Amino acid sequence: MFLKKANKPQSRIDSLIGAGTRITGDIAFSGGLRVDGEVHGNVRAAGDGPSTLVISEHARIEGEVAVSHVVVNGTVVGPIASSEFLELQPKARVTGDVEYNTIEIHLGAIVQGRLVHQGASAKSVELKLASSN
Repeated sequence: MFLKKANKPQSRIDSLIGAGTRITGDIAFSGGLRVDGEVHGNVRAAGDGPSTLVISEHARIEGEVAVSHVVVNGTVVGPIASSEFLELQPKARVTGDVEYNTIEIHLGAIVQGRLVHQGASAKSVELKLASSN
């Protein structure tokens, strides 16, 4: 009833890293970015405004990703921090920890790392193994 309204995702793609393009170095962007090529470096949203990163099926990012809305259908080698919404599509391959507020994981997506919820209501629960005594 009194839920905090999430930032609206950026529906426009302002920048494109095309297939066959390889960038070495960190990227800071605002608005929307689609990656179809390779990035060897960190990809971060500039500022606090809404931002969207789309990683296509054949794309590869080796580095940290920190964006409010992330859609992954390619490969990410490194941690992902999504402050609003993360979608892992069927061909997503993530090697690294994933921090999210809201997540959608499609059948076939693979995460080799920890899934860590960052919402306001996130609670830590300690699980203990049942003893044989």
